[in-house]
Amino acid sequence: MENRSQWGTRVGFLLAAMGSAIGLGNIWRFPATAYESGGGAFIVPYLFALLTAGIPLLIMEYTIGHRYRGSAPKSFATINKKMEWIGWWQVLVAFVISTYYAVIIAWALMYAYYSIGLSWGSDPTAFFVGDFLNLADPGQLGGLVPKVLIPLVIVWAIVLGTLSRGVKKGIEVANKIFIPALVVLFLIIVVRAVTLPGAMNGLNSFFEPDWSRILDAEVWIAAYGQIFFSLSIAFAIMVTYASYLPRKSDITNNAFITGFANSSFEILAGIGVFSAVGFMAFQYDTTVAGLAAEKGVGGIGLAFMVFPEIISQIPGIPGLFGVLFFASLVLAGFSSLISISETYVAAVSEKFNISRQKSVIFGGGIAAILSLLYATKGGLNILDTVDHFINSYGVALAGLVEVVAVAWFAKELKALQEHANSSSDVMLAGWWRFCLGVITPIVLGFQMVQNLTGELAEPYAGYPADFLIYFGWVVAFAAILIGFAFSMKKWPQGTAFEDPTKPNHKEGSL
Repeated sequence: MENRSQWGTRVGFLLAAMGSAIGLGNIWRFPATAYESGGGAFIVPYLFALLTAGIPLLIMEYTIGHRYRGSAPKSFATINKKMEWIGWWQVLVAFVISTYYAVIIAWALMYAYYSIGLSWGSDPTAFFVGDFLNLADPGQLGGLVPKVLIPLVIVWAIVLGTLSRGVKKGIEVANKIFIPALVVLFLIIVVRAVTLPGAMNGLNSFFEPDWSRILDAEVWIAAYGQIFFSLSIAFAIMVTYASYLPRKSDITNNAFITGFANSSFEILAGIGVFSAVGFMAFQYDTTVAGLAAEKGVGGIGLAFMVFPEIISQIPGIPGLFGVLFFASLVLAGFSSLISISETYVAAVSEKFNISRQKSVIFGGGIAAILSLLYATKGGLNILDTVDHFINSYGVALAGLVEVVAVAWFAKELKALQEHANSSSDVMLAGWWRFCLGVITPIVLGFQMVQNLTGELAEPYAGYPADFLIYFGWVVAFAAILIGFAFSMKKWPQGTAFEDPTKPNHKEGSL
């Protein structure tokens, strides 16, 4: 099969890895989580979670991909053939996420255009759910919304076109454009935000530590959840990307750089968001706490309902600030969507022994068709439900199963540690195995129990029970069942599953 050492440079790999981690959710999820979890005091459990779960898991997934030189299903099958379904489960989770991620990018594209004339008017919330989305009641699809459909087609054309060009000429080139542009745009936004009246009040609310929360178990669980979701762990991206690294690559150092770069961007996003929220509170002559309680500081609503209201009130040229903000969402979205889609493009190509171009058409084409569901009048309700369940019972649960399978059942951590150490400057030791074998399973297990308890106590977001079953539970468990089904299909004749780092491995058998 193809030579997998496809990254042109180490910088290319790091930019792609950062692009997969720095997604749309980083811009609104971290500020809200930190604010609700003790402000500045949240940094302590957040950094602890980064060092004991985030970076150790990144190292593990980088090492699995680098050592076994394959997509997630093939890499897990090489560890143990009974573990292949875990790789397919993660690939299918990524597939589901890609179907609605594209729609959010399409919204951001339209809002960059709307920013020019501040088309949302005096009531951005009514404009978003009414004029723009024509939102229907939960359970009702309605027809397709042209304002969403047209940019959605553009998004998929760019993503699939990029993927069809391959890793070096497509993904690497795209991220060398998207990530630097994103950082520059976001720095401009943050600099402008911190100079607005009331910005310091917003930053004080964001950074002022509430040390009384530091011993709250829920705060620590929130920190681990934030790290876990923000680093693109457990949906096959990092395993797939690392499989393209050259043999002599510093795995551990790459993981530390990716982890800290992602966290730095999240803190930068918090500064920008709360500077803007502080400005809005100043405009309405209220407190940041009061405004946050009324408007909310996280989720999709922050980007498409609250921020347009803030943009409209910014002195000078508000439309320019709006264009920059939504352009940054578009860039962050594209880099992540390309990464997410690469997981199933690579897996389908290997498993079904078809060319990359055919895999892009097959996998990406189906994802694009399914994404039309979110371009209907009922799309926002479906997106909200699918996102909640696939993250809670797809990403988080798949991560728990992955760690337990690798650390406890396959007992692979020692071998992975030796492989990472053979090419890394920073040596792994017992702390790494302890983090993955003990701390991470306990935290993720507790989080799963907490999620299920809350789910059974009351229906998510007050949606009807049948709606949650069809677009929540069915979607989450279908990823597992289809993953099992894919793992039962035989690999193409001649596919090698021996460890390519062993002396008896013949170079070129991959």
